[in-house]
Amino acid sequence: MTAFQASLPSPSRRKLCLAATGTALLGALPAVTHAADAYPAKPIRLIVPFPAGGGADALARTMMGRVAADLGQPIVIDNVGGAGGNVGAQAAARAANDGYTLLYGTNGTHAINHALYKNAGFDPLKDFEPISRLTTIAALLVVRPGLPVATMAELLKLLKTNPGKYTVASAGNGTTSHLCAEMLKVEAGLAVVHIPYRGGGAALTDLLGGQVDFIIDLIPSVGPQVKSGRLRALAASTAKRVVSFPDIPTIAESGVKGFDVSAWDAVFAPAGTPRPVVERVNQAIQKALAEPELRARLQERGSDVAPTSPEALRAFVASEMPRWAAVVRRSR
Repeated sequence: MTAFQASLPSPSRRKLCLAATGTALLGALPAVTHAADAYPAKPIRLIVPFPAGGGADALARTMMGRVAADLGQPIVIDNVGGAGGNVGAQAAARAANDGYTLLYGTNGTHAINHALYKNAGFDPLKDFEPISRLTTIAALLVVRPGLPVATMAELLKLLKTNPGKYTVASAGNGTTSHLCAEMLKVEAGLAVVHIPYRGGGAALTDLLGGQVDFIIDLIPSVGPQVKSGRLRALAASTAKRVVSFPDIPTIAESGVKGFDVSAWDAVFAPAGTPRPVVERVNQAIQKALAEPELRARLQERGSDVAPTSPEALRAFVASEMPRWAAVVRRSR
């Protein structure tokens, strides 16, 4: 306190101090605004909570390269796999909330796992700031080379007449491929042995080698193998046929009425990430997914662009959690 301030009566001193505090706060505002405007000032880490080489990894790399171009900084993909995506999601939830660590989340990390695991290690609503959904993703039922079926109807007949003899692979317990298979077993009345793998890449390797009989996995994972002719797709998981595979009927068309499953992916930030940062990344995602070339590339891979506002993504995740929990309960 200055000598002048000390000489003032007490009420006057309080007014002067309040005025000085207000001036200091006003002076700090431009610095805060400047910090938000400067984002990003360095490369951004995107945690993909699945192994490299799988469908999620491929989709993340396809989309986020365009997002990085708009942001003006590289987005470095960090594959942190384990526990169906829980390990990577936990790492993202605990990261600094400065916008330089983001999470590529899915219906697995933000819905399925919270019904499948007793404790996933994070709360999908409380521990993250939603930024935007990216796409919805169809799956294909694909059979190993040499399996003596040409249609989905023939496969269903083979499985029903040979209970317990055939195997279905998945990218791991609790993944979309696992729950698709379990839904098919329940809805079609099948007895098939489930073989879980540590990621879709390993499952496809064994499918190609004939160690397992079929898989229902996302198109980004199995689509290239189908197009190359190395694997045969018998049906799609969605209610409508997939644009990039128009000649492949749906599972619902092929004898399992009402079957309709698709996955989704989205970008999240740790809870407490500043709103201007969330909005900046959202804007970059919206811009990237509006590009006709990228939309066409994604559609070719079985993905339909579906960006949202942060608020819409939060509401969507809240609605997906009970929906997938019901699927998990049915699979047990």
